[in-house]
Amino acid sequence: MKIDLTDTTAGEINKALVRGRRAIGTPAVGMVLTLVIVTDEENAYDALKAADDASLEHPSRTLVVIKRISRTPRDRTASRLDAEVRVGADAGTGETVMLRLYGEVSQHADSVVLPLLLPDAPVVVWWPVNAPLDPAKDPLGALAQRRVTDTYAAEEPVRELAARADAYTPGDTDLSWTRITPWRSMLAAALDQVTCEVRAVEVEGEEFNPSCELLAMWLADRLNVPVRRSPSAGPGLTGVRMETTCGPITLDRADGSLATLSIKGQPGRAVALKRRDTAELIAEELRRLDPDDTYASALRYGVDRLHTVPEQGADEAPAGTAGEGAGVAEPAPVEEAAKAPAKKAASRTAKKAPSRKATAK
Repeated sequence: MKIDLTDTTAGEINKALVRGRRAIGTPAVGMVLTLVIVTDEENAYDALKAADDASLEHPSRTLVVIKRISRTPRDRTASRLDAEVRVGADAGTGETVMLRLYGEVSQHADSVVLPLLLPDAPVVVWWPVNAPLDPAKDPLGALAQRRVTDTYAAEEPVRELAARADAYTPGDTDLSWTRITPWRSMLAAALDQVTCEVRAVEVEGEEFNPSCELLAMWLADRLNVPVRRSPSAGPGLTGVRMETTCGPITLDRADGSLATLSIKGQPGRAVALKRRDTAELIAEELRRLDPDDTYASALRYGVDRLHTVPEQGADEAPAGTAGEGAGVAEPAPVEEAAKAPAKKAASRTAKKAPSRKATAK
């Protein structure tokens, strides 16, 4: 069921939602959260389709905020709110409200959204494109417990990752991080099968793919070993190679669907690592509404630091030990890691520099 409202208010939209639920015979509200999608007209359809599919697992009230660009000076002064209310089969398993904001009201989207939030329910804000550099300080992001962005949609994804690290606030997350969940699970499971020390890692994938960068930063952060990024033709991530004291461990995916896990001394195994669609990614993010500390730690490792790791030999590289549980070692404190090279440099300088006594003589 669809109800169109022109030049309306938040109060009228709430009344339309009640009328719609009564008309289809479902007056009870059984939704678990409010999902706010902030997008443009071009990407609204795909984002809403993904949200509707995700609502099969997470029934929610979906508010789609579309800020319409004013074409003429007259349009800029005319503030208007148009809405389309969908309930029943047209809205998945929840409710959907399309909000189109014109003129000055588009600068106060939070005032429009606030009266439409479900009472006593978590709020998740998702920017499929054009996400703010600091989602937590955005007026809409300030309403949410969870803020979802996608650096893959940015013009410069790697630079966007660096900006996300500087502005990170607990509750922020990124679909580029969600895309590598199966890879992280598979690599951790592979390390659980051996009792070796990891000496170095190579991550292969598309050159400017933020998921590849995040996987490399996660491995460098957790294993505390040199990680090298190698570009490939894709699609997406294509392989990870870990050099260990027991031989190489390789996870290779050339076709974007089926991967091969190779561990020295064991037969190669085919594992499913298909590229997931947006609906699956959003559904995964809605399963947890608490801060993702692992993502925060990997993000703060830093893209610049990842690409400036010096080449080290196998004997000099700090070792990550494969053990029980997650299969990765706890990272060394950042302060200690930063001080180690400085101490070595200082000792070399001290050996080369003559003492004051020798100079005096």
